Amino acid sequence: MNADFGLRGKTVLITGAAGGIGSALAHAFAEQGAALMLLDRTETALHELVDQLKPITETHSAVCDLSDSLAVAGVAVQVRDRWGRLDVLLNNAGAEYPTPIADGSAEATAAWASLLDNNVLSMVRLTQAMLPFMPRGACVINQSSIWGKTGVAGFSAYAASKHAIVGLTRSLALELGPKGILVNAVCPGWIRTAAAMRSLASMAQEQGRPIEEVERDILARQAIPSMLAPSDIAGVFLFLASAAASSLTGQCLSASHGEVML
Repeated sequence: MNADFGLRGKTVLITGAAGGIGSALAHAFAEQGAALMLLDRTETALHELVDQLKPITETHSAVCDLSDSLAVAGVAVQVRDRWGRLDVLLNNAGAEYPTPIADGSAEATAAWASLLDNNVLSMVRLTQAMLPFMPRGACVINQSSIWGKTGVAGFSAYAASKHAIVGLTRSLALELGPKGILVNAVCPGWIRTAAAMRSLASMAQEQGRPIEEVERDILARQAIPSMLAPSDIAGVFLFLASAAASSLTGQCLSASHGEVML
């Protein structure tokens, strides 16, 4: 990305860094000269990403399950000891899978609880752990979804978790505003990632239709009818992390090629 967002030397923590969107964000912030701390549960993919980015910028990593409070506390100690501050917290990690409401089994209930913990409580744990090191002018950027503003059949737990992130973002913006910390969210639409394509395949199977037909219907609802790539939304995060976005807090920006306009 050619634009300079003024992030050189800023310290940035990105969760879910080895995934499709997380990796794109890590590359985008590295190219801006930010110092990175990258978290993921997938060790091999995380180490491969770090190897790619170390020649570009200062890059550190930790294999971390964000449901583990002790592991999160360990990451906080690393941030404190290495930098003494954190300028940008990107709560990107999350899970996505169908939870049809007709399934009332114990396994389905456990899947609901796991998804809400993974997508929402993980953000709370990490934000709480990092707050002591976040100075005035720092920012938190949460990953939500357009399904956090609308709804979708068969994915009620995921949609509920993304609605919760919108509410969390707005509430924390009010709570942390007096400390000079901005809190915003990005609500992506359909991004061509492995997780999104699995969801698309699940929707097609449930509807008994070809996956290509379901994708065409989805894209037809967009003002620009094409699937986004992870790198297409990286600029939204760079902007929100920059001084140019200092007037924005409590905002949940839709990045969906116009599928959702609120």
